Amino acid sequence: MDKHAKLAAVGSIIVLVVIVIAVSAILIERFTPSKEVMPLEEYYQVEEGDVLVMLHDQYYEEPAKLIDGQVYFRYEMVEELFNHRFYWDGNENVLSYTTPTEIIRVGVGSQEYTVNMNQSSVSYEIVRTQGDAVYLAAEFVKQYSDMDYQFYEDPDRVTVQYDWKDYLYADVRRATQMRTEPSIKSPILREMETGEKLLYVDAATEQEQNGFVKVMTSDGIIGYVQTRALTDSYYETLESDFEAPVYTSIQRDYTINLVWHQVTNESANDHVMSLLENTTGITAISPTWFRIASEDGTLSSLASETYVARMREEGIEVWALVDNFHPDVDTHEVLSYTSRRERLVNEIIAAAIRYALNGINIDFESLDVETGPHYIQFLRELSVRCRTNGIVLSVDNYVPTSYNAFYDREEQGEIVDYVIIMGYDEHHSGSDTAGSVASIGYTREALEATLEEVPAQKIIMGIPFYTRLWREATIDGTASLSSEALSMAAAESVIAQYGAEPVWDEETGQYYIEYERDGAVYKMWQEEERSIEEKMRAISEAQVAGVAAWRLGYETPEIWNVILRYVN
Repeated sequence: MDKHAKLAAVGSIIVLVVIVIAVSAILIERFTPSKEVMPLEEYYQVEEGDVLVMLHDQYYEEPAKLIDGQVYFRYEMVEELFNHRFYWDGNENVLSYTTPTEIIRVGVGSQEYTVNMNQSSVSYEIVRTQGDAVYLAAEFVKQYSDMDYQFYEDPDRVTVQYDWKDYLYADVRRATQMRTEPSIKSPILREMETGEKLLYVDAATEQEQNGFVKVMTSDGIIGYVQTRALTDSYYETLESDFEAPVYTSIQRDYTINLVWHQVTNESANDHVMSLLENTTGITAISPTWFRIASEDGTLSSLASETYVARMREEGIEVWALVDNFHPDVDTHEVLSYTSRRERLVNEIIAAAIRYALNGINIDFESLDVETGPHYIQFLRELSVRCRTNGIVLSVDNYVPTSYNAFYDREEQGEIVDYVIIMGYDEHHSGSDTAGSVASIGYTREALEATLEEVPAQKIIMGIPFYTRLWREATIDGTASLSSEALSMAAAESVIAQYGAEPVWDEETGQYYIEYERDGAVYKMWQEEERSIEEKMRAISEAQVAGVAAWRLGYETPEIWNVILRYVN
């Protein structure tokens, strides 16, 4: 081989060696894991005074606070996730919490709290505020809630357990690293030791990425670990040892047959016996005696001791009604202040004790969504006092719809004794079209919807003893619609007076009446024995606690025999 050939061969070898070295370097670079370590403080970047919150395997969007060594959760987070019975009064800066038998109050910045007016204390401030934000001590929340938490430092973080169910885990099979991304080239967060238990993050949807899975350590560090370094995954049930308080109810062991008695002045009490003369089977009467009289929470009263004594002789319980119909009193202003709610509750209980009432019937209507939480807190606090004093607490509700969901019938079903559905006003004085006050379909749908939220043994279904006579006319080319409420007897008089012919309507479960007079068309969907029996049959089939009727004196005597067939 000549000199030039040798040089060419040597050159080729050198080039090949260089290529091999370059490729090897590339491969070594590609497959050699990064040794870069990312400090946790840099990875999480928690602001001074903040605490990162880990809810099982998820970051919570807003941090907790660390104040004087105590972890504080944002009130809205506590109320939404851990315990919806914590209630914050932003007007008077008071935190309230109710159990079945206790009303707990805490002021801002205090280590003391009252339990039914008795003083208790802890070693930390329970409620803190920062501007408009309200924070509750995690330890105090834990005391009353089915949750647990652990606090860790560097960086400050807290792991929270509150959703008790099966979670997917794996153990570290051999020593490895947790990294910031699913790649060996990403920085190391932590060295993982054999046997360490890891929680899969988003186990239902998370897929393996580049041979890595996303997991969380027991102290709340989320990152990526190579699948081959882990054992086979397994499910484990996260269990709680929290014992939730049991809400007891005052329940009658018979079917409730309640009738409301409209009392507009004290003298009306004297007529109750004549109104009851032709009735039979009534178990409870609810006179409209009490009304919120001022925004301070005072109560006006038309109550009568003689009335109660007469009912006792008749074997009828008195569940006196409290309403919010005063035109000059804003219910929101009463219920959104702790001191005003407390006064109202005290006055209701005092009246119930003074008049030896068997029960209280709350009838707060036309509330708005903003008042909803305050209304429910009022019912919680009233329920504690009623339960303690052996007073039946019933609450009137509209037929369930999306726009009155804030009445929170599900919570009522937990805390009160009876949830009464006012199963009428399907069409009312303000309706755009004429129609039934309570068709059979309306009744059935009301029962079905309420049963989805309230136990059957707590539901009382309201029915009407009245109907509406509708008048449709055209005045100066404009359609006019008006109506008036009629008792059963008055409806029968109208039918007889104008020679109308009632026709049974299967769809509404009522007799339909229509006639013309003075250039107008009159329509009526009549309530009488047959229509009431249709409703009572539906109520009986639903196996609820009973029936309530509005109102005493609007019925014909025969109606009571119909009702009695289903409530005896």
